[in-house]
Amino acid sequence: MEYASLTFWMLVIVFAALGVHRLWSSLVQPRVVNSLLLPGTLVATVGHVIGMLITGGTVNNTTLVKDDATGEPQTGSGEIKTRVPFVGTVIIALLPMIGCAVAIYWIARYLGSPILAAMEQAPFDRMLLPTSLPMFFATIRELLTLVERLVNVILQSDLRNWQTLLFLYLVVCMTVRMAPLSGNVRGALGAILLTGVLTFLIGQATSTAEGSTMSAAWPLVTFCVAVSLLLLMLSLLATGAVHLIRTLLNAK
Repeated sequence: MEYASLTFWMLVIVFAALGVHRLWSSLVQPRVVNSLLLPGTLVATVGHVIGMLITGGTVNNTTLVKDDATGEPQTGSGEIKTRVPFVGTVIIALLPMIGCAVAIYWIARYLGSPILAAMEQAPFDRMLLPTSLPMFFATIRELLTLVERLVNVILQSDLRNWQTLLFLYLVVCMTVRMAPLSGNVRGALGAILLTGVLTFLIGQATSTAEGSTMSAAWPLVTFCVAVSLLLLMLSLLATGAVHLIRTLLNAK
């Protein structure tokens, strides 16, 4: 059940990031969004390119920020084409996610230790899979408490320290850029499920170290869930406010 929970919360992180990215892109030009998220865009693009090469795809005309309506990185002529049906698209979607997740781990280790240490004092450090209606609403309440905890930790941290500001900026970039690139949402679903299966198999093969491995992973997963949901909440509020202002201005 623990591995199913991990897979579920990975889905929450990735698709909350997708929602944030699309909301931001509806407010400003997508290429501006991807430019602001340049570190995450770079990591995701490198992962995408490596996935294309591994699966026999063609990489040409590579650009980090495409000058069109999508503003997405360009690593080919358009449609994702590989020599490995289905599995190829899963690998291409998986590597950018892994790249961003690894980047978040190292960023947190070297720049965000105080914030992560404070977040470990959250009401729950290992989120369960909501398998019933009461558990679902209990999880919603716990998530709101978790997001509130994140806000308090950020406000109480030293925001005049450049390392803290750099950590928050990079975490936002990497978290949002975990969103699937255009045209590969199905591959992203397969990639998340594949990650859950691989994690389960590795855990079973190394049963003596399973507890320590999962214990080390959960605080970072919890932190990423809190960041992605906070960004989604703020993005929804900002989008609503912008549309309200536009409606009032058009009414005049």
